[in-house]
Order: sequence, then C-alpha cells, then structure tokens
Amino acid sequence: MKKTALFLFLFLLPLQLNAQIYTQKDIEVCNSKLTFAADKNLKDQPLGDVIARIGKSFLGVDYEAHTLEKAGEEQLVVYLQGLDCTTFLENALVLARCVKQDKTSFEEYMGELQKIRYRDGVIDGYPSRLHYFSDWIHNNVKKGIVKDVTRELGGQKIRFSTGFMSDKPELYAKLKENPGFVPVIRKQEEEINKRDYYYLPNKSVESAYDGIRNGDLIAITTNLKGLDIGHVGIAVKEADGQVYFMHAPLVGAKVEITKDPLHIYLTKVKKHTGVIVLRPYEPK
Repeated sequence: MKKTALFLFLFLLPLQLNAQIYTQKDIEVCNSKLTFAADKNLKDQPLGDVIARIGKSFLGVDYEAHTLEKAGEEQLVVYLQGLDCTTFLENALVLARCVKQDKTSFEEYMGELQKIRYRDGVIDGYPSRLHYFSDWIHNNVKKGIVKDVTRELGGQKIRFSTGFMSDKPELYAKLKENPGFVPVIRKQEEEINKRDYYYLPNKSVESAYDGIRNGDLIAITTNLKGLDIGHVGIAVKEADGQVYFMHAPLVGAKVEITKDPLHIYLTKVKKHTGVIVLRPYEPK
C-alpha cells in the first residue's frame, strides 16, 4: 500500500525537465486534442477553422488565473486543465499549428508553445515572456506567426501608454523577488509605447464582419490606465455572417462562446474600447 501511495504521489507531481513544467494530465489533454484533430481530418481545413474547432473542444474548461506564475527560474509552463484568456488563445493556436505541420508529439507541441509565448522564441528569464499582448502581437508578427489585419479592415491608428507592470511591481511575485527586472520591463513598455498599432473602435466592429474570418484572433483594447489589451479570444463566424467571441472570460466561469455577437458583447463591458484582429499564417 505504501508503494502504491508513493507511486500515485509521484505520478501527480509536476514534471520539471529542461526548464519545463507540466503534469501527466497535461500530456494526456494535449494528446487527446491532437487525436481529435486527426480523427476529424482537421489538417485539410484552413488554419482558422482548425483553431476554432480546437478552441471549441475546450468549451466548459474552468477559468484559472496565474497558472504561468511558478517560483524559481522562468520555465515553459504547460497547464491545460484550466485556462485564462491568453493561455486559451495560445493553446488553440499552438495545437492548430501542430496539426497543420503533422507535429504529433508533446515535445513538438512544447516547442511551438515556447515559440509564440517568448520573445523571439527564447526563454531568457521572466522578462523574455511576452507579458503585454501588444508586445505579443508585435513579436509574433515579426516571427511570421500572425498577420495584423486590423488596418485593412478599416482600423484607425492607436498608441498605447503601457506602464502598469513597472508602476506596480508589488503585484507581480517575480518583480518583487527580482527588482532588477523592473527596469527591463520598463524599457519594454517604452518600446511598446513608441509603436503605431491599429484598432477597430467598438462602433466600427460590426461593419468589419465581412472581413473577419472564423478562427481569427481577437485582442480587445482597454481604457484601463497603463494597460494595452484587456482581454483576448477567438472569432467564431457563423453562416449568417455574424461574429461571436470564444474566450475564457473570468474567475468562476468557463470557456464559452458569447451569446451576443462580438460588437454587442463589447458594449456591455465598459473597459472594452475596440479590437485588434490577427490572422494566423498557415505554417510552412
């Protein structure tokens, strides 16, 4: 009995190998998504449709915040048993990219995840993670992962005034533990604030529906001081042309598709000011 209990305890412990952390359950969830995609022949569908189908396979999963914040050195964290808005978007994108590239192993999945989550795909301490989603956009456009199509949809120019992380380091465990990271983060914020982005204000979103595709990535701009993007998710386009929003909404909720079309959903949340629309490239 003691040996069995010890085995179960060790089986449930997170695995930490080569700056990675995950559990056996995460491996199983990943493999189940890749098997689902193979069974449904998703590889032959456009990437956006694959993203949407895999996203829908996460419907009902609990929202869980701060799953990437682990003590110690920065490492790649895989946690598929609960998702926040960013990890939901990232995992739907990564798993879809794996499907399109015939990548079927957990190790290949982790490689794709690291590629999109970290600046230039390299883990080099806490500041190398793309914390601000506008920075995530910039770096993943640079890497050829996504295209920002907002301007061609009629978007207007916007500049962000990020500064929340460096102004409030006490809210971030890694910044409290490593105050030397704060000036690095501040420099990243300054670079973000020099860039021109484009967004569709709330009032312009519905008129852009013809140009938004199923599986496009949606980043919602915010009026909260010091922040850029307040929420992210995936566009679900219906046959009638309406666009809905698939997302991990907030603590206590589960991954869902909004009952209202995207443009109506936006108006019901005061901090939402508009959207940036990203279209993932078909991987080569």
